[in-house]
Amino acid sequence: MGSTDVNRRDLIKRAAAAGLIAAPALGALSACASGGGDNDSKVAKGEKTKDNPLGVNKDAELDFVIFDGGFGTQYGKDAAKIYEKNYGKVKLTATQKIRSLLQPRMVGGNPPDLVDNSGAEEMDAASLIDKGQLTELSPLLDAPSVDDPGTPVRDTLLPGTIEMGQYGDEKVWRLNYAYTVYGQWYSKKLLADNGWEYPRTWDEMLALCAKAKKKGIAGWTYAGQHPYYIPFTLYPFIGKIGGPEVIRSIDNLEPNAWKHDAVKSAFEAYHELAAKGYILKGTPGLDHIQSQTQWTKGKCLFIPNGSWVENEAADTTPADFDMAVGPVTGLDDSDKMPFGTLWAQAGEPFIVPAQAKNPAGAMEFLRIMLSKQSAQNFSRLVKSLSCVAGATDRMEMSPGLASANQALKDAGDNVLNPRIFDWYPTLHREQIGSVVAELMAGRMKPAEAMDKCQEYADKTAKDDSVKKYKHA
Repeated sequence: MGSTDVNRRDLIKRAAAAGLIAAPALGALSACASGGGDNDSKVAKGEKTKDNPLGVNKDAELDFVIFDGGFGTQYGKDAAKIYEKNYGKVKLTATQKIRSLLQPRMVGGNPPDLVDNSGAEEMDAASLIDKGQLTELSPLLDAPSVDDPGTPVRDTLLPGTIEMGQYGDEKVWRLNYAYTVYGQWYSKKLLADNGWEYPRTWDEMLALCAKAKKKGIAGWTYAGQHPYYIPFTLYPFIGKIGGPEVIRSIDNLEPNAWKHDAVKSAFEAYHELAAKGYILKGTPGLDHIQSQTQWTKGKCLFIPNGSWVENEAADTTPADFDMAVGPVTGLDDSDKMPFGTLWAQAGEPFIVPAQAKNPAGAMEFLRIMLSKQSAQNFSRLVKSLSCVAGATDRMEMSPGLASANQALKDAGDNVLNPRIFDWYPTLHREQIGSVVAELMAGRMKPAEAMDKCQEYADKTAKDDSVKKYKHA
């Protein structure tokens, strides 16, 4: 934890200040607790040169914690090999328990230099930023790119990447590396073998599910134990029906945002899947891996997911599965946005803690990851797009990756970018997630679900301990 004589009271105070535990846990402790640690020394800075634009100390070790999830860790290991050719050793730690592993280190003032802050246990970035626990990344974005020293890193990134690291101003606090396409994932082969077309309207969706049910195939499954997966299709469905302004009003915690007609229509449509028995039996008890496995076994047609699923489900996916992502099925011709509308944005966030000993090394590591060589390697290994523009040009792609790439091109400007999930993670994951879980399980009616979502959003809006953000 950085110091062996840190007592429990100090740890609680620091954890609260770092945004790692909820404020009520403080009890009678002082509200002016500091997030500072006992060991906040930095390594000596290196000389800035053409080949070392960030001034990395070439003798200093880099402490890197990577999330071992759907993307695996090999891409990080490969970038580490490149880093070590010019700089110090990389100590790489892989884990699925980001918060459990790092909370003691963040509290103790001895964090890693670079963190892949992802997964079910990702730390609340908004709270960390608010408490001054992260390093601002403008030096990285303004540095010359690896591939073209005349072009700064920021100009090599796909649209929306920088914005995903911003929280209310122009400062950038995290670098989201993967460019994720969310949608209804399916097997092209399963549809083709049965002569079925991908549904463009909800009537077509229900008709397709009815046909599949007669053959013993469910229409949908999802990660019932992690219901925040359901919004991967629900949010863009709402946006497609009512337009991007509905998503912005939800993100902005506006009064009655969850009472919009578009929300009502979307909730009623999803509730109908449960009412008609089109959801795979037992889905509410499945985790993300189990639900994906049922899907790759051909037990159901669709699963709401992100483009990491091709890599994460690789072990259970038949060679001829022909995995693909489709844009969300719309309601009807009254939709405000066209068929092809997607939720796509930069994900897999990397952060540099404020008390990191080697922040220059951490940013140099990210600069290497943002080279086309590393970005192509990432896409080749994990079958997902990176945030580096043009990295997949002329590259042979797997079925799911090619599908995601094409869906993004087809969407054009019709790309939605909800922020509720990272601006207000507790609201999104625990509260909205619990409501849509009840809705999809058929245990809650649409009107009640709308009221409950609005109630949770209103409570968040009125909670002075939660920093608020607004779309420009």
